[in-house]
Amino acid sequence: MNTADQYLKAVYLAQRLEDGPASTGTLAELLEVSPASVNEMIGKLEERELVEHEKYKGAQLTDDGLERAHDALQTYCIIQRFLANVLEVEEFRDEARALESVIDDTVADRLDTIIDRRGECPDCFDPEADCCEHLEACSLAE
Repeated sequence: MNTADQYLKAVYLAQRLEDGPASTGTLAELLEVSPASVNEMIGKLEERELVEHEKYKGAQLTDDGLERAHDALQTYCIIQRFLANVLEVEEFRDEARALESVIDDTVADRLDTIIDRRGECPDCFDPEADCCEHLEACSLAE
């Protein structure tokens, strides 16, 4: 997963949190970057036709952007589930964030074969808790 995919995932989650376009402030908070960095990347994603951005209203994913965001979130979920359930890592959220940019599709697919991922993944992801609502470690960590 690359940086663009992390931004697309954040737009997807922010749209769910805000029930509409993703604001720059929410994206900056989710990604732990400056609003200026968000604006720069949103511009690049808009040029690639992955998001539509309207000044003062926010960003929305295009169909292509939604597909990539969905895939990126699924990979993130796979990493979290592997860290929490298989390796029993307490700080699985932080570790998953660190790993998501370096885990490629092949590794994610292989990890997916050894975890118990639900069929509705990643739609069961809770953006406020930053993990799957069915992941036992998520409710224990709160």
